[in-house]
Amino acid sequence: MLTLLKTHFGFDQFRPGQEAIIQNVLDNKDAFVIMPTGGGKSLCYQLPALKLAGLTLVVSPLIALMKDQVDALKANGIAAEFINSTLSYNEIERMQADARTGRIKLLYIAPERLASPAFQNFLKTLAVSLIAIDEAHCISEWGHDFRPDYRNLIMLRQNFPQVPTIALTATATEKVREDIITQLNLQKAKIFLASFNRPNLTYVVRPKRNAFDGLLSILEKHKNSSVIIYCFSRKNTENLSADLRAEGFSALPYHAGLDNLARKQTQEKFIRDELRIIVATIAFGMGIDKPDVRLIVHYDLPKTIEGYYQETGRAGRDNLPSECVLFYSFGDTKKHYFFIDQITDNVERESADRKLKQVVEFCELDSCRREFLLSYFGEHNPPAPPLGKGGDTEDLSDSSPSLPRRGLGGGNGCAGCDICLTPKEEFDATIIAQKILSAVIRTGQRFGANYVIKVLKGSAGQKIRERGHENLSVYGIARDHSEDELKSIIKMLIAKKLLVKSADEYQILSLASAGKKFLQLREKIILSKPKSDELRAVKTMEELEYDQALFEKLRQLRKQIADELGVPPFVIFGDVALRQMAYYFPQSQENFSRVSGVGEEKLARFGKVFISQIAGYAREHGLSEKNIPVRRSSAERGVKREGSTYEETKKYFLQKLPIEEIAEKRGLAPSTITGHLEKLILAGEKLDIDYLKPPADRFEKIKKAFHESGGLTLSPVREILGEEYSYDELRFARIFL
Repeated sequence: MLTLLKTHFGFDQFRPGQEAIIQNVLDNKDAFVIMPTGGGKSLCYQLPALKLAGLTLVVSPLIALMKDQVDALKANGIAAEFINSTLSYNEIERMQADARTGRIKLLYIAPERLASPAFQNFLKTLAVSLIAIDEAHCISEWGHDFRPDYRNLIMLRQNFPQVPTIALTATATEKVREDIITQLNLQKAKIFLASFNRPNLTYVVRPKRNAFDGLLSILEKHKNSSVIIYCFSRKNTENLSADLRAEGFSALPYHAGLDNLARKQTQEKFIRDELRIIVATIAFGMGIDKPDVRLIVHYDLPKTIEGYYQETGRAGRDNLPSECVLFYSFGDTKKHYFFIDQITDNVERESADRKLKQVVEFCELDSCRREFLLSYFGEHNPPAPPLGKGGDTEDLSDSSPSLPRRGLGGGNGCAGCDICLTPKEEFDATIIAQKILSAVIRTGQRFGANYVIKVLKGSAGQKIRERGHENLSVYGIARDHSEDELKSIIKMLIAKKLLVKSADEYQILSLASAGKKFLQLREKIILSKPKSDELRAVKTMEELEYDQALFEKLRQLRKQIADELGVPPFVIFGDVALRQMAYYFPQSQENFSRVSGVGEEKLARFGKVFISQIAGYAREHGLSEKNIPVRRSSAERGVKREGSTYEETKKYFLQKLPIEEIAEKRGLAPSTITGHLEKLILAGEKLDIDYLKPPADRFEKIKKAFHESGGLTLSPVREILGEEYSYDELRFARIFL
């Protein structure tokens, strides 16, 4: 099997769990695979297809992606075709003829085809050796993406009772898994349960305040990266993409209201690297599939955790570091509740309401977000017990030391979400917690957080005077705390179950039983100090020690070849392969063949031209070829770890170079260098940076604005000072406060 793996797919070894799954299929046994996006599910049926005598039938709901999947297989020298509604009658006839005569090893079909008696009769004429059902969660009404056409799949099981079936999904709760097993009659199937953990993804939730400015800042950090932004409605995608274009970004909308041609053209531009940003509706964005998406943004609130997990799963499918940012405002729930209230079925409506509340809970966490996601899908430490239905279960979650099970109770958290990336500074919150809970009681437990905060801050608002609340003992007792600080503490008290917030649009606060006990027994409470959103929100993507100029040249070469062949660039080589080329500078056929993703077919077709490009660049810049290790434990071998990238930046600060010059030398944005400086100082590094201090007059104005804002958040300061002061300047000045 390793020979086939290297020859056709260009890999030296299997990813965790793949070999066991493939062997199970080759042993003529059914399999149910739960493996996250990017874990290598497709290989689990693509490689067996090469060893089995007959045809492998692949059922997939993502019609828009079939051509890309088939193109990728053909580029690896594998005979594959697809049949769906995008083909003409003559094209379908030709595909069916090729399938009958055995000229195809893999045939991709859409589930709706199975409703046709004529197509069912066609399938009976084929020598089918394996049935693969991708996105198997679509068969379950309990899932987030139920598709009625998937219920026709039982027909395949009935017509090919001796043919092994492999069902695959990236996202399914325990209830959905059991339903899949029942619907597909997989009671004797072996279940392969991989970890839901995506260690290369960083999860971030940011408050939806000045969201567009925040988005621009994030996009600046991801220059030249492929980005998907999810919005709630078609109108939002149109407006946001137009706003981004006005700011000079390459962005287009993608939703069900566009005609098929417009959608197809947008998608093709995106996968061919001619379009940087797609702004998609939350419901429709799953038709986009690209391995090198580096940033996923939820500009509006997703309606389920399953949907959020699958949508963020579009990022970093090549296992390189990628980021997932969600802009959260509780007000976004109103849009969802409008549609939830239209659901007539009580059970379905209650389910939708429960799922939305789980999303809100995720957004308002003060503990590890990764741990919440894993726990939601039934993954705990120790791992969840086998399912009650189905055959044997093989847990694959601990099978790879190279993919740490982050967020499962480790002392340092997951190191991959905004909560765990924020250094936790605790404080005794007993007094302020007592004040907040008392204010909730004194105002009658009839108001939301904003009103309670106004009372605590001593606001002279008309409604407060009308209700006589300026006479309460709690009026003005928290003037020394900023509004943002009080909001953050209230969120933590809700998370600690001392306060309860109503789920309706009014978000009324009331005391939980634990809150009443806290006041009655005068208990003590320790909370984490609220942090500035800007300091906490975004972890810069890990920089790699590859030659970025060569990487760009190789990307351009890849794009040129892809355009000539009419395929997406990643079909030629993925970003992992290009980064390895730009690190090792391989200039011989043997060394080039060791690059991840370079098999015999790709070496023969593309090796010479890429080697020529690398050799020319190496000669011009005096670079030497490095030998690529024959065996690689991960696609990330040879990359620079995060700690060392800060040391590299530190070296230039010790030389007292300007920020712009350091950024140029490192090939990074000035804002990234400023971020490095912040983290170096937070880590206790002693650096003489007085030479970088802003001019005295500007610094005094900035300092005064920070004082007026009552915190360290940048947005309120910029509102005070105006657009003359950039976020980068404010962020840098903050270091000297």
